[in-house]
This record gives sequence, structure tokens and C-alpha cells, in this order.
Amino acid sequence: MQSHTAFGGNSPFEISAGAFAEAAEFSIDIGRRVVIVRFGPKVTIHTIADYARRLRAHPHFEPGFAEITDLREVDDLDLQADDFLKLADEIDPFALEAKRAFIVRSAVQNHAARLHKILRSNRTIEIFGNMEEAERWLGFQLQ
Repeated sequence: MQSHTAFGGNSPFEISAGAFAEAAEFSIDIGRRVVIVRFGPKVTIHTIADYARRLRAHPHFEPGFAEITDLREVDDLDLQADDFLKLADEIDPFALEAKRAFIVRSAVQNHAARLHKILRSNRTIEIFGNMEEAERWLGFQLQ
């Protein structure tokens, strides 16, 4: 499995507490054609834009890959209405037909995922409570 992990700083040794709180860590599984991203405790438009920029720059990323977005560690979701529009229309690096699974644990996380699903106006985004359900929906064999 080829993967890439990044936290938002230039190296893991240069991460401040604030940068880690806003980090998005992702890995790419080329064999299963999926990106798995986990967001830290605080998510802003800048956190997501940085993740999208790093993902687009990754040599193994393809916009048609599936994505699992794990929001369960997010406590502070600092996004405004305009941010959701910008995310859906400009920042999102995935193709409209790419299957996307959001994993949530709270009503706020669920609301944010539903807004993105509505604004991307397709039926390829679903919301789940755990990784197993998300992987099953994406058609992956559970180990």
C-alpha cells in the first residue's frame, strides 16, 4: 500500500499544538483506489483547503478515487455558510462521480457532511457512524 501522511507543518518535528489541532492526516491506498483522511480536533476552511492542496499535489492521487473522511475527532468545526459553498464549488479535489464516505459521531459533524452532500448534488456521498459501515458501502472486503 502506497500512502502519504501529512499533518500541516513542514515536518512532524515542527508541529505546534495549534497546527496539530487543525491537522488533516491522509493516506492513499492505490490498490483499493481510496483516500482515507482523518481530521484533528479543529477544522477550518484553511484546514480543508490545505488537505485538498496536498492531496492534488500527491503523485498517486486521482480525482476518481473513493474517499473516507473521518470526522470523529473533530470538536470544533469552524465553517461558515460561504465556506461550505467554496468547499463544494472550488476546493473539493474529487470528481463528482467519486464515492465518498463520511464517518461522524456528533450532530454537528453529521450536519456538515450532509451540507457537503447536498452542495455536491450527487448520490455518491453517504454518512456513517463507523469505519466498517463506510468500507462495506464502498465495496471493500473487511479483514
